[in-house]
This record gives sequence, structure tokens and C-alpha cells, in this order.
Amino acid sequence: MATQLNNPGTREESISDIELLTDAEEPYSLIVWNDEVNSFDWVIQTLMEVCKHSTEQAEQCAMIIHTQGKYGVKRGSYEELKPMCDAITDRGIGATIEVLSAS
Repeated sequence: MATQLNNPGTREESISDIELLTDAEEPYSLIVWNDEVNSFDWVIQTLMEVCKHSTEQAEQCAMIIHTQGKYGVKRGSYEELKPMCDAITDRGIGATIEVLSAS
């Protein structure tokens, strides 16, 4: 084990393997879309209740959604994100699930 830690090439491969494993475990992103109908407060409340975001995280996400037009508010498996996406759209807010592209 100690020899592998001293070999920079081995360490880099291990980090890459961990990053690939993480991407494979969370291959989807829950996207929330901006609109001219829903208030900031409603979007923030929804993100806190549905996605379990903190107040600060929900506020930051709402601002990015507003300025960028959309934002990936949560990453995870399709099975994890689908009920959240449905709950968000049931509240009248646009949301979709997208496959994350491999980098």
C-alpha cells in the first residue's frame, strides 16, 4: 500500500477511478427551469421541501435559475430524482431530468 501512495501515476489513476465511480452512481441531474409565473419564494420553498435544500442553498439555486434560465438543483439516480421532479411539476414549476454527459 505504501508503495502505491509514493507512485504518483498510481495515485492519479485511483483518483480518476473514484471520479468515474461517482459519476456512474449519480448519472442524472434534476433541472428546474425559469418562468415568469412562479415567485422566488415559491421556488425556494419548493426546493427546501422537495429537495431538502437549506434556505441558503435554495436561495442560491433560485437566483441561478432566474439568471441562467435553468439549473441542475440535484444529482442522483433516476429512481431518486423522478419523485422529486414530479413533486416540483405538481407545484406548477418546470422541471426535467437530464442525463449527465461524461467529461
